[in-house]
Amino acid sequence: QVQLVESGGGLVQPGGSLRLSCTAPGSIFSIAGMGWYRQAPGKQREWVAGIARVGTVNYPDSVKGRFTISRDNAKNTVYLQMNSLNADDTAVYYCKLSTMTRSYWGQGTQVTVSS
Repeated sequence: QVQLVESGGGLVQPGGSLRLSCTAPGSIFSIAGMGWYRQAPGKQREWVAGIARVGTVNYPDSVKGRFTISRDNAKNTVYLQMNSLNADDTAVYYCKLSTMTRSYWGQGTQVTVSS
């Protein structure tokens, strides 16, 4: 079983920033695509950012220009920098590791945007 360890969530005021981290075992991280998803109460889980093994990134329009995904292969870690946060960004955020054959999820970290 591949364990993904997430951190960085918390309470932030509207307009603020947070950076989430997700660390995976090195043996698999280097060959995997990584993504961030979120799930708000009563809503389906939605994709918010993705980064390929070679570094290509993609975002949905809802976060483009505000969120930045990056990866540090030396640290086996993927990051999600979130700026200009608003109440609609409140959710549990999950990282996902995907190889050619399998996918794994982190345990989730809560992000709450509130004044």
